[in-house]
Amino acid sequence: MEPRLKPEIWIKALVRQLNMEMITTMVVRKGDPDGGAVYLKVNRFAEGCLVYSRSYGLDGERVWAPATGDGPVEEQQADDYIARQVNYDPDCWVIEIEDPENNFSIEKYII
Repeated sequence: MEPRLKPEIWIKALVRQLNMEMITTMVVRKGDPDGGAVYLKVNRFAEGCLVYSRSYGLDGERVWAPATGDGPVEEQQADDYIARQVNYDPDCWVIEIEDPENNFSIEKYII
């Protein structure tokens, strides 16, 4: 079983790492520092947005799933999805990654 870091610690490390690599990353909604769902919105601007949600698999490993489908969606559709999740779980975190040059990869930075 993978050790579980509190979201606040893990998110601070992710934001710092991506910003050091010149990938603008912001916490747009702070959730419960000890728990709560985490959503990543990857904004590729003209190419649309990807939204990922974090959960844990059967073996306790962290799993990131595309929340709005396998391909990019319009930013409004991504924002609407996130707004519904916030209404459902007010303890959730939302991180936005600005990636106009398609430098961010969930496999490289997250998994």
